[in-house]
Amino acid sequence: MLSTILITLIPTLTAAACVGPAVNTATLDLIKGFEGFRADPYDDGFGNPTIGYGHLCSDSSCSDVGYPIPLSDESGTQLLADDLSGFQDAVTNALAEPVVLNDNQYGALVSWTFNVGSGNMGSSSLVSRMNAGEEVGAVATEELPKWVYANGEVVDGLVRRRDAEVALFNTASSVGALPVAC
Repeated sequence: MLSTILITLIPTLTAAACVGPAVNTATLDLIKGFEGFRADPYDDGFGNPTIGYGHLCSDSSCSDVGYPIPLSDESGTQLLADDLSGFQDAVTNALAEPVVLNDNQYGALVSWTFNVGSGNMGSSSLVSRMNAGEEVGAVATEELPKWVYANGEVVDGLVRRRDAEVALFNTASSVGALPVAC
């Protein structure tokens, strides 16, 4: 009986997930600017093998990367787009349907999520507050600047990135991003 219930629920749960829209050029430029580009694998300073625009590799040779190494800028950009798709989906699915974002607001949140991780984004007070119906501009302006710590210390690069994400979030746009039809 229980397995029948679970089997019945699985298609419903799978169908509920939405695919997030692609981010705009302003978002890609912001992420690229802060991540920087490296054609060959390198240590990100925290022991993580990394390549391209911040792609975390599964091993030190980046054998999971489906593009020739050293990466060309074009391949690095495509790898970034590949990586971003999961973060786009995470942001899209974390925010409740009444949350309305333009493409710059959405992009700022995808950039932040790419940097802090989907789990941190999903359990954040930023998401909770937006889903509770608080004004998204005020929430982003108050919450994003809190994410500037690494190993318990404020990191200047994270302060600059959060400032850039808040600026992008607050940049007017008539292009809608969320909610999406699933």
